[in-house]
Amino acid sequence: MAWERETDDGATDPATGLTPLLDRRWSSRVFDPAHELTDGDLTALLHAARWAPSAGNSQPWAFLVGRRDDPTHRAFVELLSRGNAFWAPRASALLITLHRTASEPGSEFLYSEYAQYDLGQAAAHLTVQAQSMGLAVHQFAGFDHDRVATVFGVPDHWRVTTAIAVGRPAPVESIEGLEPSLAIRERQVRRRNPLSDFVFDGRFGQSAAWTVRHELPGDGTTG
Repeated sequence: MAWERETDDGATDPATGLTPLLDRRWSSRVFDPAHELTDGDLTALLHAARWAPSAGNSQPWAFLVGRRDDPTHRAFVELLSRGNAFWAPRASALLITLHRTASEPGSEFLYSEYAQYDLGQAAAHLTVQAQSMGLAVHQFAGFDHDRVATVFGVPDHWRVTTAIAVGRPAPVESIEGLEPSLAIRERQVRRRNPLSDFVFDGRFGQSAAWTVRHELPGDGTTG
């Protein structure tokens, strides 16, 4: 059964012990369309990704970066799905994530069977760094992956994976008159499954006893 936060200030129960960087994180779709990321901002975000752990230190990730209205950004915006075409371009930057699938073009050998997992860790690091900088991140996959690979000349031994919108969050009210359905979605309560649903011991599906004893009330934040 899913649970939700219900504290007055939108924070998790202190008993979770979460760092505020995770406690306050949410996947906003409402960005300030005037905010710009500096070279230093992007460098900090991508250094965070760079220092993520990976299998055998293989670092099988890559990022295509487009700042709002630059050529990379404009080309990528043309390939967004209809559901992402309104909100995503308003972010300060759009990053396309890729993971390496082979050592070289045409190779039958996996570069690392954990490459996609490792890319996920790099993206998570970037997300936490963004939160520390007062920025919001929304990860998504609604775009034409094949055309991205073609337009940007992605080699065959790399795979287009997801995209990351980064920017300064804006109040939901700023898009209410433009995209009311999106405003409704942004106000939905964020829910997460209890630990007992996915933390097991003894055998798969058997909830660890300590998770049941320490179930917490839910949260009332959105995103």
